Order: sequence, then structure tokens, then C-alpha cells
Amino acid sequence: MSTRDSFRRAVAAGAVGICACLLGARGAAAQQAGPGLGVEIAPEDYAPWDISIQPDGEGLPPGSGDAATGAQVYAAKCLACHGEEGAGGPNDRLVGGHGTLADLNQVRTIGSFWPQASTVFDYIRRAMPFQAPQSLSNDEVYALTAYLLSLNGIIDEDEVMNAETLAKVQMPNRDGFVPAWPQRGDR
Repeated sequence: MSTRDSFRRAVAAGAVGICACLLGARGAAAQQAGPGLGVEIAPEDYAPWDISIQPDGEGLPPGSGDAATGAQVYAAKCLACHGEEGAGGPNDRLVGGHGTLADLNQVRTIGSFWPQASTVFDYIRRAMPFQAPQSLSNDEVYALTAYLLSLNGIIDEDEVMNAETLAKVQMPNRDGFVPAWPQRGDR
């Protein structure tokens, strides 16, 4: 047998061996329910991360706040990024823009664009302040939400926001979105 034939047989035998290993691994993987990664997590372990607020207000936590308190929290924790009274700083403008959504130069703010007040609460609670997300108390988030809604003329500045009152706030652009999936009552 030539060296060339010996080499071909060795390559063929190696290929058969590799295929057998791959098929064996595939068979073992097919017996698992998933990719075999991670571990199960208990509800009490993920509860601190389960902080989503639904558009109808379901999931809003206990607490309350008003615009006057929100102005103080805003001055201490939001002003540097969002400017005086939410009118714009180095980051997004939060106030104004009413009536601009049909224009080429839209001004998308809480008052002109956002469809639900519960989303404002959820976003602030989850993501702000930028350098310390989820560091605000529920009372601070309610107060900031009240302050921003008041600046946008959506609520009176003396209204107190809590789980009950915030869920009832009617945003100017509430009909400006089409749900991507059926709402709970539509199923």
C-alpha cells in the first residue's frame, strides 16, 4: 500500500470518528429539555427584578408624591441632564412639544408623545437617574412623575400621584399608538 493510500485511509477513519462523536453528542443533546445552561430560579429570587408596570397601572407600587416634592427631587437628581424644568439639557427634553407630532420636526416629550402615565413612572423607576438606576424610592418616582406631568399641563400641580390616581391620568397622545398585541380585555 502506498503512502498516499495510507494517508487517505487515515483521513477517512478520522472523519468517521469525528462524525460518530458528533452524532453521539447530538443524541445526548436531543435528550435534554434545553441547551443545558443555567439553573432554575425561584420566584423569590426574581421578585426584586419583576418591577414592570402595565399600561393600565397594574403593578404600581405603594407610595405617593406631588409636583412640589418632585421639583426638589428633580433639582437634585435630574436637572444636570434634562435642564431647567425639563426643557432640555445635554439629554432628552421632557416638556413641551404639544402639537408637533404631525410636523417634520417633531418634539417628542412626555407631554406630546408618551401614551400612558404609567410608562413614565415605569421608565423613571427602572432607568433613572442615569448614573444610579433603580436608586429612587417609590415616593420619589411618584413625585417626579407628578412634577413632569404638571410641567406638561397634564395634571394640576397640587394633585397627588399614587397607584390609584396615576392609573387614571389621560395622556394627550393616548390614542396615538396601535397596540402590537391584544389588550387583556380584548382576548
